[in-house]
Amino acid sequence: MLNRRDLLKAAAIGGPAVLFPWDRAPGGARVSSLALSAAPATQAAPAAHAAPPRSEAKRSAARITPFEHAMPVPPVLNPVSRTDSSDLYRLRMADTQAEIVKGLLTTVRTFGGCFPGPTIRAVRGREVVVQQTNDLRVHTSVHLHGGQVHSRYDGLPMDLVKPGETREYRYPNEQVAASLWYHDHAHELEAENVYRGLAGAYLLSDPHESGLPLPNGEFDIPLLIRDARIETDGRLVYTDPYACPHMLVNGKERPYFQVAARKYRLRVFNVSPNRHVSLRLADGQPFTQIASDGGLLAAPVTLHELTLTGAERAEIVVDFARYPVGGSVVLENTAALESERTEVLRFDITRTAEDRSRIPDVLATLPPIPKATVHREFALTTFPDARINGRKYDPKRTDVRTTVGSSEIWTIRNHLTRPPAGVFHAPHSFHTHLVQFRVLDRDGVPVGPAEAGLKDTITVHPGESVRIAMTWGEYPGEYVYHCHHMVHSSHGQMGRIDVLPAGSKDSGRESEDAFADSSRSTGASASGASAAGAGRRRWRRRNRHHHHAGRHRRHWGLR
Repeated sequence: MLNRRDLLKAAAIGGPAVLFPWDRAPGGARVSSLALSAAPATQAAPAAHAAPPRSEAKRSAARITPFEHAMPVPPVLNPVSRTDSSDLYRLRMADTQAEIVKGLLTTVRTFGGCFPGPTIRAVRGREVVVQQTNDLRVHTSVHLHGGQVHSRYDGLPMDLVKPGETREYRYPNEQVAASLWYHDHAHELEAENVYRGLAGAYLLSDPHESGLPLPNGEFDIPLLIRDARIETDGRLVYTDPYACPHMLVNGKERPYFQVAARKYRLRVFNVSPNRHVSLRLADGQPFTQIASDGGLLAAPVTLHELTLTGAERAEIVVDFARYPVGGSVVLENTAALESERTEVLRFDITRTAEDRSRIPDVLATLPPIPKATVHREFALTTFPDARINGRKYDPKRTDVRTTVGSSEIWTIRNHLTRPPAGVFHAPHSFHTHLVQFRVLDRDGVPVGPAEAGLKDTITVHPGESVRIAMTWGEYPGEYVYHCHHMVHSSHGQMGRIDVLPAGSKDSGRESEDAFADSSRSTGASASGASAAGAGRRRWRRRNRHHHHAGRHRRHWGLR
């Protein structure tokens, strides 16, 4: 088993394969070397999560029989106390056993004993205070993904909650209604901690959103979708997505969900650490997207398929009234690997119900796209290791300085123009803390209405450049930006941004060292950028519909 020093040495000389440090067992399953090496040196990793001895390594994945489980709806967490302006919650992070595959018990890491974690429902303008106690044997750090919070409550990668400690997080909720989520963010541990269960939904409402005639109450359902590998003995193996055949919704493997013949609001979360999904109804019927990461879209968008990379969210409305009572329809993943089943969830229409809900033609008034005074460029490189602008994450180094109220345009480029055969992780899932942004274009082409709302996470395909616009506010302090394919961020594909108070002089620029390093590493001269852009356009024309199953597999060299 490699230790961390071995991994870093191998990354410098070993090429693409070492980016994802999996040890292949004789039985075919690849077990992550990070399962041992990622734990802080002062804390031994639990034996239950370590790779098995060679003599026990001949394992196989648990059988997959779709639709054996009823899909649970994660419970809504109740506050332990309230004041005139805030609600106090307490959660304990601890190992718990859950029945993910029918008949097997699996040890998972949980918030509050729930897999996934309990849902927190918040209201705009009312503070939420969460006291998180770490009863695990690994370090954690809890981040409210999409939340606009003070730096000390953001769950920065090095702001660790050590085993046995309690840390308080305060969320002011001074932002528009949105489907947010909370998850672990401890540096070098986040991928495994989230994979093992440390994630939950955080649903923020506001008077405008609550006043719309959208489906609500029991017809407003979060769907936390992710992959996993469960062994025949019930063990959850931390491995790469090639070897994760199980698809979970709200903690159950390919469940069914009984619905009424009426409209439902489905809040779809991709909480997979390293996989994108492309979701469609198996009968080809359309559905309506009403929101993205940061809240409601300006107007509803009709879709036949929804693609989400890691950490992206979307809210859709599905009208089950078009199906007869007693009928069913399957939600499938067209981005499933050739070796995997495509089913994700089966909806069973079991009853009629009154439906006074409707989807308004106008959902929200989006803020204007800010006029930028600062432009920045970020090159995300994957091989031989994961970097941004040629650098790996260093919490002591400031990569970007800006000020509260500064409007900026960022160009994010996936520097990999053509992925090596078989690489599943070539797209990047770029995420900024503190702000929601607007997506301007992809390689100069304006994005469609489904991407035109408020976002905090965006897909960047190989060879592609995406421009986003944001205004920094309203809390000064230290934050980060990173790829949300969590193996990438665990390996240092992350940067630090310092947001200074409004009016500060040292702002509006990258740190000099980071800028110089970026120039040396990316070689982004004008002529080189033009040639790379032409290559990206050719690649994109060939792979325009990469998310469809057949083309997706050819693109990744899977057949």
